[in-house]
Amino acid sequence: PEETVTSSFASFIHAARPEHLSQTVRQRSKRMILDSIGVGLVGSTTRVFDIALRYCRLYSSVAVSSVYGKPGVKLSPTLAAFTNGVATHSMDFDDTWHPATHPSGAVLPALLAASQMLPPNTKPSGLDFLLAFNVGLEVQGRLMHFSTEALDIPKRFHPPSVVGTLGSAAATAKLLSLSSAECCHALGIAASLAGAPMANAATQAKPLHVGNATRLGLEAALLAARGMEANPLILDDIPGCSGFSAFYSAYQPKPLPTPGGHHEFLLEKQDIAFKRFPAHLGMHWVVDAALSVRNLFINYAGSFSPSLIQAIMLKIPVSKYINRPFPSSEHQARHSFQFNACAALLDGEVGLGSFSESSIHRQELRELLDKVVVEHPEDNVANFDKMYGEVALLLHSGDVLTGKCDTFYGHWRKPLSKESLLKKFRSNASHVLPEEKIEAIITLVDDLETLSDSSQL
Repeated sequence: PEETVTSSFASFIHAARPEHLSQTVRQRSKRMILDSIGVGLVGSTTRVFDIALRYCRLYSSVAVSSVYGKPGVKLSPTLAAFTNGVATHSMDFDDTWHPATHPSGAVLPALLAASQMLPPNTKPSGLDFLLAFNVGLEVQGRLMHFSTEALDIPKRFHPPSVVGTLGSAAATAKLLSLSSAECCHALGIAASLAGAPMANAATQAKPLHVGNATRLGLEAALLAARGMEANPLILDDIPGCSGFSAFYSAYQPKPLPTPGGHHEFLLEKQDIAFKRFPAHLGMHWVVDAALSVRNLFINYAGSFSPSLIQAIMLKIPVSKYINRPFPSSEHQARHSFQFNACAALLDGEVGLGSFSESSIHRQELRELLDKVVVEHPEDNVANFDKMYGEVALLLHSGDVLTGKCDTFYGHWRKPLSKESLLKKFRSNASHVLPEEKIEAIITLVDDLETLSDSSQL
């Protein structure tokens, strides 16, 4: 039969082998796995995670898969994937790629759950696990490149709820060694389970997008393994009948080359962005710009004195859901250019405690927010590869101090060092695990290729 876009993706999933992963891809993806586990562990301390876990425990099922941060608690594989996906995105602390999506949280929980689901004599090795993880990343990245709409900060669908669901299905299909035909159907089934609106950003519902993506992708692969079929052209651009193109305008899909030969994994060409604090990725530009101008202000005045500031000018891209002048909840604060700039100015840092109820409603912070004026320069586009953040302080003296950030520390153009990544992981994991277990996880992930049973993760 003639090859289609969809069949090429299915063939890629089925044919990918460990030797197709370069050393760069292996190392970058292991950094992603470690960071995502840490983010999930600290995310297990949040209220939205508790809500999701209580919901999942309503169901009596085969409880074989572990839950982040809850020793002794196990759920069915799909519900464990869901709960751990919610934990991963509960603080908006998880990794981000370009085009914009959160790739690890949509894939890793499904693979962890599926690894524990399989019988002892069929457990995937660590290398199998690493390969499946990268297959899930590759499918997400390729789908995001099929539309120019996906290049910019999203307006309609939250990307991990769309490409993440198919990435989870692809990764799980690979881990379960599905046939090429079954991989094709898994993608088609996943497309029918995908999609969540951006209007739920900055609410407790947003972490459900990642929880559902990883859970529903796992379910799609399990259904395909049991014989369920779907449209074999789901990724193709069929005139008059929308498949995956329903999620993105200007959709122009291309076949995915067979692994090996001339194929190069996207992670080889572009690294991932790791967040230094738990907020929307766009916040990292304005925070670094704010910290820069804060240092200038201290050199100018001797200390940070808000009373000397007449106005705070933010130059940011146009993006409605992260332009929030007076956030009233932790989730709104994580999605507010204004809040993150002012918190950085006031405290000299942004961290876990910045988004507590008491921190958000401080009088001195509210007074700074009152001084913020926003501008949207034409050259500052809503694109994680091109945007910048600029914070200018207009002083009562008439002087103007300016800080600007083109590339924050943690961006794929300026990646976190190994030391910084380990420091973040240890800090996150320490909220729920003792030191010896934290170090054991670091060792397991670092030696993932040699692990005989990936369910040990």
